[in-house]
Amino acid sequence: LCWLCLIICGQRCKHVFLWFVEQEKDPGFWKEWAQRTLKNALNLQDLNKNVAKNIILFLGDGMGVPTVTAARILKGQLNGQNGEETQLEMDKFPYVALSKTYNTNAQVPDSAGTATAYLCGVKANEGTVGVSAAAVKSQCNTTRGNEVTSILKWAKDAGKSVGIVTTTRVNHATPSAAYAHCVDRDWYSDGEMPDEALQNGCKDIARQLFENIPDIDVIMGGGRRSMYPRNTPDVEYPGEKKHNGTRKDGRNLVGDSGKKSFHTIGYYVWNKKDLFSLNPNNVDYLLGLFEPADLPYELERNKETDPSLTEMVDVAIKILQKNERGFYLLVEGGRIDHGHHDGKAKQALHEAVEMDRAITRAGLLTSIYDTLTVVTADHSHVFSFGGYTHRGNSIFGLAPIISDIDQKPFTSILYGNGPGFKLVNGARENVSTVDFKQNNYQAQAAVPLSMETHGGEDVAIFSKGPMAHLLHGVQEQHYIPHVMAYAACIGQNKDHCRTNSGSPFLSHISPTLALLLSVKWLLC
Repeated sequence: LCWLCLIICGQRCKHVFLWFVEQEKDPGFWKEWAQRTLKNALNLQDLNKNVAKNIILFLGDGMGVPTVTAARILKGQLNGQNGEETQLEMDKFPYVALSKTYNTNAQVPDSAGTATAYLCGVKANEGTVGVSAAAVKSQCNTTRGNEVTSILKWAKDAGKSVGIVTTTRVNHATPSAAYAHCVDRDWYSDGEMPDEALQNGCKDIARQLFENIPDIDVIMGGGRRSMYPRNTPDVEYPGEKKHNGTRKDGRNLVGDSGKKSFHTIGYYVWNKKDLFSLNPNNVDYLLGLFEPADLPYELERNKETDPSLTEMVDVAIKILQKNERGFYLLVEGGRIDHGHHDGKAKQALHEAVEMDRAITRAGLLTSIYDTLTVVTADHSHVFSFGGYTHRGNSIFGLAPIISDIDQKPFTSILYGNGPGFKLVNGARENVSTVDFKQNNYQAQAAVPLSMETHGGEDVAIFSKGPMAHLLHGVQEQHYIPHVMAYAACIGQNKDHCRTNSGSPFLSHISPTLALLLSVKWLLC
């Protein structure tokens, strides 16, 4: 009703929400809502066992359950609602599970070991990507023989198109586990590697991006400086030395990597204008590097020069879906994690809302009947919100009570540790004296640290599409790519996909029927 009013009137239609709140006083309102939900749940008994032509993984880096809940409230409040009753796009997915995120050597994990789990299907040590737990962090000589491949490679080997889209640099921890085998996640270029590792034959992650899996069809994110020789000025920031190239080997990976497709049937772009000038129907390969390092936060993004995550996902899917055999796409909302590490909850939550927009866009471009979509996180953070706040309280606002110990107010959002710990004259800072709603406000923390830490609790897995029901209960994180591969009949999970005649045991439904069923999904 609100969205209809917004379309017709272009107004917030607050009277709709007043009506909504008034209805909540009637017990019948809640009972009818529950009955509708029950009917939808009963429909889930008809399991979708189609073959997944396409598989998409949305990874919210650091998007623990408290972040999901807070992002839901923020999304609603951005639309003029109270927020609590809002649905994120991921909330609409019919199946939800929990993922145990520990690394093989860490109770509270990092993003590298977890990426190896949900992309390669094996748990690993913290700080390592694309290698088993037999590999030791930063010890180059433990790499060889311990490499493990990812679902992106399994998909490529099966003839599917594959893509990576991230708001971090493309050689950051999450995307790198899709293609690299490296005992140190910080070896972005050879300029960040010790001489001993180079002498022993280990390769930096940026180089592996271009050499390990030939012709990754779509790559978009940041990380330009890792691709160019040391001291090479950046194309966008030529006067800022911190953005210069970092490579010691003198190579221009974009230009002379041997990935000839970028110079024949593909394109390299570094800004939004060039990206949008392309017709996806005429693009087979795309490399988009939009910043020297990570992309800016969504709240700080230059909308003229840098694409949003949603815009990148839109282009990626339009390119990848031309393949009759389907595609695999990894999408990372990577700066949720960075916002939390900085103690900047507003930045983190707006990043999560933007990723949810990208999930919505992907849903409009695909069908639940031939596309398995999974949304999850690698780990959580020591982020929380509480304080008995009233319904509709700004997610960035104050709790309605003051501390009974120091008699000072406090924000609903707090961190267990991080840079937000501040003392003024030996006592906790009075937040009413600062602008706690500004974009870069660092929420108060219990323990002082220069960077806030990850949390160790389970994270959610949301799924829809073919075989999504297999993601249920409480699972080990490394289970995720095995389900996705099973659904798509790739990797080691192929036997169930063929009849005696050798043809797929489940045929893809007609495009018309898929469209009609997708519309029903969106409306319901």
